[in-house]
Amino acid sequence: MPDMTSTPDRSRTRFPGISSRAYEHPADRSALVALRSLTGFDTVLRRLSGLFSERAIRLMFLGGSVRVGEDQFRHLHDMVRDSAYILDFDQVPELYVVQDPRPNAMAIGTDKPFIVINTGLLDLLDDEELRYVVGHEVGHILSGHAVYRTMLLILTSLGARLAWLPLGNIGIAAVIMGLQEWQRKSELSADRAGLLTGQDPEAVKRALMKMAGGARLSEMNAEAFRAQAREYDAAGDVRDGLMKFLNLLRQQHPYAVVRFSEIDRWAGAGDYQRILDGTYPRREDDRNASMSEEIKNAANSYRESWSRTADPFIGKVRDVAEGAAGAAEGLFDRIGRRGGARDHGPDSRESGHGRNGG
Repeated sequence: MPDMTSTPDRSRTRFPGISSRAYEHPADRSALVALRSLTGFDTVLRRLSGLFSERAIRLMFLGGSVRVGEDQFRHLHDMVRDSAYILDFDQVPELYVVQDPRPNAMAIGTDKPFIVINTGLLDLLDDEELRYVVGHEVGHILSGHAVYRTMLLILTSLGARLAWLPLGNIGIAAVIMGLQEWQRKSELSADRAGLLTGQDPEAVKRALMKMAGGARLSEMNAEAFRAQAREYDAAGDVRDGLMKFLNLLRQQHPYAVVRFSEIDRWAGAGDYQRILDGTYPRREDDRNASMSEEIKNAANSYRESWSRTADPFIGKVRDVAEGAAGAAEGLFDRIGRRGGARDHGPDSRESGHGRNGG
């Protein structure tokens, strides 16, 4: 990875020792917990580790794209360096620019994750909007998302060719669906990381509007887009709510209006300001964080989102879902009382900053 050879931008607030828990959306963390509970998930992960060559993928980008640095795409090099500095990441991830008109970016890899940005995104966004995107991808790496995103990439790419693997009764399709659901939730966390690195809520919202409607920002209006998000949330009837759910199964990301609404709410809430003021969980405390507390936080987050939504489909299932959430809280309370000191933190996993960077 390139080092920090030039002076980082000190005009933005830096967050020494910040834990990814500071910005991770509770739905992201709970989806990952649920994913790991799938029968065979660990087996699939171990099998795929033998198929995946991170070096081969890096060589593919090294040979077929442009590696960002001091002499190539210098402004992007500055952005990824600044994002790592602000989030107190001890290494600057490599970044590659790929000729592709589709506006997209990703963080992939296991041992040394790197970032890939398509030219379609460079052509679409201004510098402050790009700063958010770069910070978004650095946030994925800091949260340890890249290893699971890479796993999903491999599974979906290989498809039926995985049939020869001796995985017994492992439900690969279930693992793929679980990974896809988690990936959509992880985007909400990374959006928050992107805001923390750029510290410009309007730039984040502009970027999301452009991702939905293209470069003609003068033809769009933030308040109208916010109203559109409210209308999408309210749907029409139970059938519309069900259709939204089914449509989302085909998406890699939450819809732009949903991301806009989520980041707009978080930017205006107290948590974002508290982080800017220096009050946030530290990385050094990650191993002492309570998993049962994380589950409770996720349940509370879902309750809050259910109370806000006007979606009639959610209204129909709310009572059942709240009952399930309450049962889960009770279960984790009992586990916590029995486990005592065995209650390991959510970041004792094999991913994230300070472990393997992936």
